[in-house]
Amino acid sequence: MDIQGQAVTVNARSVTVLTLLSAGYLLLSYYLIGFKTDEVVLVAMVNGLFYISPITRKFILGFAIFAVYWIIFDYMKAFPNYRFNAVHIADLYNFDKDLFGFTFNGKRVSTNEYWLANSKPWIDIMGGIFYLCWIPVPMAFAIYLFFTRKKEFLYFALTFFTVNMLGFVVYYTFPAAPPWYVQLHGFEFIANTPGNVAGLARFDALVGSPVFKGIYAKGSNVFAAMPSLHSAYPIIVVYYGLKNKLGWFNIILATVMVGIWFTAVYASHHYIVDVLMGIVCATVGILFFNALAHTKTIGGILNNYVKIVS
Repeated sequence: MDIQGQAVTVNARSVTVLTLLSAGYLLLSYYLIGFKTDEVVLVAMVNGLFYISPITRKFILGFAIFAVYWIIFDYMKAFPNYRFNAVHIADLYNFDKDLFGFTFNGKRVSTNEYWLANSKPWIDIMGGIFYLCWIPVPMAFAIYLFFTRKKEFLYFALTFFTVNMLGFVVYYTFPAAPPWYVQLHGFEFIANTPGNVAGLARFDALVGSPVFKGIYAKGSNVFAAMPSLHSAYPIIVVYYGLKNKLGWFNIILATVMVGIWFTAVYASHHYIVDVLMGIVCATVGILFFNALAHTKTIGGILNNYVKIVS
């Protein structure tokens, strides 16, 4: 690989590096979290795209940033955050209820509890659709930028990575239980609690398919509700949509963003304070990455990487 931007070619060196990385990843994954078909799929996809053609090779080199994020997220299963710090359950619930709760049927309830008692099928469907956009919309947007604006793609991908790393730091310094945990288990801490679809189960029931059940069965940590990265991701997309002057399409992106924020609370996956912290995390991540990108050293590295995938 030439740092001046020459294309990465299939030769003995690149084949050896990719093979060692693939084998090392599978072995480390088996040791840390056990064998999963997802790991094989990732390796097959990366290797396949690398060898198919120069275009797909550039594509997977660009999207390697997202693959690294996925691997780190997956490996969090091996290091549950509750082993490092106490989990916030009752204090977070009471804090959110004190700030955003209100009187309903003669007693003070949290916003999550209100919607739990007042859910509507049409909101369940709309909310489920919005929540399904959590990963597909950022990924689709990244693909669009990759084929139209390489530099903006790289900046988007690295901003996405930066925001996630900031979120992961908070996960480990402030483990937090989601609203559905309190609804099911009260304020008692129970290690190894499996993920739960919570209010999104109503969407699954209405469409007659375990869409969200399959997603949440793969969750890395139940006690990682703050910040809400579900709420952070669409901010990154909207920011780069506005930055690239996508016009009316930004209205759609902003609508999806607000829909995800609402559903996070409506479906009892996050408190309002989790959503607000997700917004803060995204904002700080964007500002932090922009500051780094404008330094001479980092800016030079980024420009060379753009040349490699162009």
